[in-house]
Amino acid sequence: MARMHSKGKGTSGSSKPNNDTAPSWSESDKGTVEELILKYANEGHSSAKIGTLLRDMHAVPDVRLVMGERISQTLSRNNLDSTYPEDMMNLMRKALSLIDHLSSNKKDLHNRRQLELCESRLRRLAKYYVGTGRISSTWTYKRDQLRLMVE
Repeated sequence: MARMHSKGKGTSGSSKPNNDTAPSWSESDKGTVEELILKYANEGHSSAKIGTLLRDMHAVPDVRLVMGERISQTLSRNNLDSTYPEDMMNLMRKALSLIDHLSSNKKDLHNRRQLELCESRLRRLAKYYVGTGRISSTWTYKRDQLRLMVE
């Protein structure tokens, strides 16, 4: 898939091995893994951070092989999902940091352009999530209300 705002094609990178069962050396008890997911979610970690913690500290290389579902699906099943999807929240945090930077560096044209591109990605992602029903159909991006949504 091509990059959105550059000329690169974005084809490099590794792919996961095609496995349908968890390795024998990994933690493979569904109850234990679900307890760990819920514990880390209650501590305030994102689903990506939960996956990293499970991989590095608890020998769970792939949660989907153990649980049969993604971490975000486990969280939504237990009513612990956030109001905004994780990738959208990351874009909102990035836009907020760029806004803060531009408030003290008014002549930084490069980062002003990066803010425009970030906001463009955010609007495009919001259109997708409105279509799939993950966020409200009345949601709109407003730069002055962004700090309230992130915090």
